[in-house]
This record gives sequence, C-alpha cells and structure tokens, in this order.
Amino acid sequence: MSRSLWPGKPYPLGASWDGRGVNFALFSENATKIELCLFDKDNKETRLELKEVNKFIWHGYVPEIGPGQRYGFRVHGPFAPHEGHRFNPNKLLIDPYAKALDGDVRFGKRIFGYPWHQSEDDLAFSESNSAPLMPKAVVIDPRFDWEGDKRLQTPWHETVIYELHVRGFTRLHPDIPPELRGTYAGLAHPAAIAHLRSIDVTAVELMPVHHYLAHPGHLAGAGLRNYWGYDSLNFFAPYSGYSASGHYGEQVREFKEMVKALHRAGIEVILDV
Repeated sequence: MSRSLWPGKPYPLGASWDGRGVNFALFSENATKIELCLFDKDNKETRLELKEVNKFIWHGYVPEIGPGQRYGFRVHGPFAPHEGHRFNPNKLLIDPYAKALDGDVRFGKRIFGYPWHQSEDDLAFSESNSAPLMPKAVVIDPRFDWEGDKRLQTPWHETVIYELHVRGFTRLHPDIPPELRGTYAGLAHPAAIAHLRSIDVTAVELMPVHHYLAHPGHLAGAGLRNYWGYDSLNFFAPYSGYSASGHYGEQVREFKEMVKALHRAGIEVILDV
C-alpha cells in the first residue's frame, strides 16, 4: 500500500481526522527518527517516516484515510539503558493519545525488550518484531450528538456514589438483554438505570474502564485474565472488551451513549484510575 505523507501540524497530539485525512503527532525529546506504521485489514504494515519536528513533536498528515484506520509507531533513538534510553524500533509502540485500541496485548517472547534467552540481563537488545502481539491504535470519528448534555455538578453534600464494575454489574442482570450484558450499552440499558435510581444514587464510580493489560504474563500462564483492570495502557481509550458492538473504534461511541443516558437519568459518571 503506497501512501503519501504531508507535513501536518504538531497539535493536537495523537491522531486527528478532519474528513479528508488524518494528522498524527507524537512527542519524543530524544528520538532520532519516528515511523508511523499503518495496518490494513490483513495486518500488512506500511511505514511512513515523520520528518517534521516542532518542539520535539514529530508530525505528519496522511490524506485519504479516516476512522477505523489502525496504526502504531516505531521510534528510533539511542539504546543506552544505563542512561535511561531504551529506544528499539523493533517494538511497535501504542500512541499514548489514542482514543481507541483494537485488541489486547498478547503475551509472548517478542513483547520483551531483551532477547528471551537473556532474561537475566534486561540490558540486552531484542531484534524480534513485537507488532503481531500488540494492539493497534485506531483513528476515531469524534462526531457525536450530545443533545445538549452537560455535567450535572451535584453538590457534594447531596452526592451518593455507587462504585461498580461495568462488566460485573451488568453481567447477570436478568432484565438486560444477554447480548448487552457486560458492556457499556448494558449499563446504559433502562433496566440498569432503573435499579440505580431505585437506590437513590447520584453518581456511579466506574472501576477502571481505560484500555488495560488484560493478560499479564503471571495470569496468562495460568489461563486467567485481569478482571479488575488496574493495569492501564491508555488513559484516553475506553476498553474495547466492554463494547457490545464488537467493532474496533465503536467502543468510543458506545461509551458516550452510556454517559449521556446516565446523565439523562440524573446520574453523574466518575472514572476510577
């Protein structure tokens, strides 16, 4: 796949779609080269070098791509662990400003920065490509009709907070359709909201909904997964595993619909971190 790359702009950070293409911007003070990596539906990778730098922000604009485009970065620079530098372009990096991620980190030897056979010395340089095991960032369509929704700003002396886990709270609720249980859409369902209103809560505090490391090594080896989510990868990306749609990028729209539905019912939304 051949793609052209225009200079673009240094702000905002992350990936920004304008209807005609996408601007990419990434901060790195010590990088010597940054490659934007675009992935097609077959996971074929196309690399484009970001040559424009403004105040350590590397940027470029790719025309004719849009929402749903999956991407990552390969960052070149010094490999000097004793000086705090561990640049390794063999490792695909997630955009820290990504609004959505596709998939989970898959546990395997290629994830690590050192060669597997030299695990006693993590100062060694790994030449294995981690891309097949890494989730890809996803360009989103930011448009959404909030229908005049605003922050409720309930006074603290009137606030009653209910802490809940999105998946756990909705998973076994008999009045939530089975296909929506365990999801943001399930929490937005009238049955879930009716229960919250019946116990007079004014806010829900959601246990981590940021995209997190679902299968860390110590759990993957035992056939288990991270249930609680206290292992965030991206603070701007809602976890795709809680989306009812099953399509990458749709978790953002579904999350916004959930917030809007809860606000409509007079319930504020607080995010646990």
